[in-house]
Amino acid sequence: MEERVHVVAVINYKGGVGKTSLTANLGAQLAWEGHRVLMIDLDPQSSLTFSFLTPDVWEKEFAPKKTIKGWFDSFDYGKVPSLEPLIFVPKRASEILHGRGQLDLISSHLGLINVDLELATKLSGASLAQSKRNFIDVHSRLALGLGLIAHRDYDVVLIDCPPNFNIVTKTAIIASNYLLVPARPDYLSTLGIDYLIRSVDSLIKDYNDYADVKDGSTSVKIDPKVLGVVFTMIQEYGGGPMAAHKQYMAQVRRMDGVSVFEQYIKRNDTLFASAPQYSVPVVLHGYTSDSHRSVVSGLEDVTAEFKKALKLS
Repeated sequence: MEERVHVVAVINYKGGVGKTSLTANLGAQLAWEGHRVLMIDLDPQSSLTFSFLTPDVWEKEFAPKKTIKGWFDSFDYGKVPSLEPLIFVPKRASEILHGRGQLDLISSHLGLINVDLELATKLSGASLAQSKRNFIDVHSRLALGLGLIAHRDYDVVLIDCPPNFNIVTKTAIIASNYLLVPARPDYLSTLGIDYLIRSVDSLIKDYNDYADVKDGSTSVKIDPKVLGVVFTMIQEYGGGPMAAHKQYMAQVRRMDGVSVFEQYIKRNDTLFASAPQYSVPVVLHGYTSDSHRSVVSGLEDVTAEFKKALKLS
């Protein structure tokens, strides 16, 4: 896509860290504030998809031909397929936004996990040079696809990645300008952050080295930046995170080269768990209770910090 479009991969090795809730609510809040947003669900669990679509509607209208899995599969026919037919406007969210901004989505598929196995078979080559060309061809697919829809003039593209570092995840990183890392304030959720950063750095180096042999000329090189770690599921005590949570937040802040958002997402299991059944993210609900309003306020604050980091007006 055009350079001014901010493409952000939302990623963590660990599942259950609030990755999908962050993506859905960040996208919805940006749209509420007047921005044009595309969300792409790359997680085979399809939680982002089912945050905006009921399973029966997805099964009938999207599963056969309108998911990102089908798009990856169609590369077998020899050219970069268009993402355009996959883009849809979630109806209930759009009704609430009422023209304030644009919130679009490309849905996932439970069979996406098999795509990674198929992509892996395309990486080998008869020579080292051919293997490098195949590496670029496979890993640049999502970047090429996004380039074909640049005319849609999105401000932000948010990619909800699987909780792993497989090939599909790597296509998201290579397509992105930035990475956003959600994390719970606990040992397992923060353990892999440093390793994730090092894995991303290694992928960038390999891709840029291999890009020099693509078709005998230098391909576009990549340099995605880690926008920061956003803490989720924070329990407060005395107006701030409880002591046990502060410990893990401080630990991540001490990591070299890793920035941490000052704002965070507060824990409310009932609120976040019930949101998908209404096909509307938490930030778009009209809550009246103080506890619910506090959660929404936190999401708005995270969005404001996100926009500031991107220099998005």
